[in-house]
Amino acid sequence: MAYRTLLELTDTFKTEADCVKHLEKLRWPKGIVCPHCASTRKIYRVSRGHGYKCADCKKPFSVRKGTIFEESPLPLRKWFVAAWLVTTHRKGISSTQLAREIGVTQKTAWFMLGRLRDVAEAMGESGGPLGGDKEVEVDETYLGGKEKNKHKSKRLHVGRGMVGKQAVAGACERNGKVKAMMVDRTTKETLHNFIHSNVVMGSKLYTDEHGGYRYLQGFDHETINHSVGEYVRDQAHTQGIESFWALLKRGYYGTFHSFTWKHLPRYLAEFETRWNLSKMTSDERLNCMLESAPGRRLTYERLIA
Repeated sequence: MAYRTLLELTDTFKTEADCVKHLEKLRWPKGIVCPHCASTRKIYRVSRGHGYKCADCKKPFSVRKGTIFEESPLPLRKWFVAAWLVTTHRKGISSTQLAREIGVTQKTAWFMLGRLRDVAEAMGESGGPLGGDKEVEVDETYLGGKEKNKHKSKRLHVGRGMVGKQAVAGACERNGKVKAMMVDRTTKETLHNFIHSNVVMGSKLYTDEHGGYRYLQGFDHETINHSVGEYVRDQAHTQGIESFWALLKRGYYGTFHSFTWKHLPRYLAEFETRWNLSKMTSDERLNCMLESAPGRRLTYERLIA
């Protein structure tokens, strides 16, 4: 059954057993595998709860073992709703709103979102470079408030313009995926390294005339000149990556109000994953995130470190 709305989702997964069965189907489509020793020879069902025991290593386990749900006291039903909301809300969902939606504390919701963003980060890492047979747009942007709007105690007093802001570089395939990454600065060395790490050599590439993109080797590179009011010239434009920046900034200002730079890579991964899964249905997006849950277990201590 497709669950295109939140009501359909909760109607589909009414009990913990429903959630466990669905998660087992996604994680073990060819049969149960022991997460301790990877054995499939003989698995016993434990009468208590939704657990199993491996005949080879003698260790008990459940479908939560080795996933973001491990040792979580929350029912999987709440995790499913949280993951559905994260993958569906185009501009993200704040921890305070999530807490109200599923009936947990703000601290718990913040931790859940941290774990879900960790899964999104894993999904981004598993993807290959962009381009090849697709045209790619590359651009950079800055996140952060204006110095004049900050409290006096938080102003840096070291200049104007981009002072106090965080640079982010991004690459976007036309009708395809996006990759975004924090960068220390937008120099030629930094931007060239970003492009070579994330775009297939020889790809058709579009950028503006920022100095950091000059003398780029190994690509069919075409630029447009924003400084003279040029935004589209034949097939040359950067409207795709600018649409991604627009979503990211609407989330920054309207949903989260600010990002801690320490956690910015996970926020970028969240927006990146939502964009990359945008052509899927809401149930397909949820299943993609649930399938990526094994192998990631972000602890609270590591999240706040």
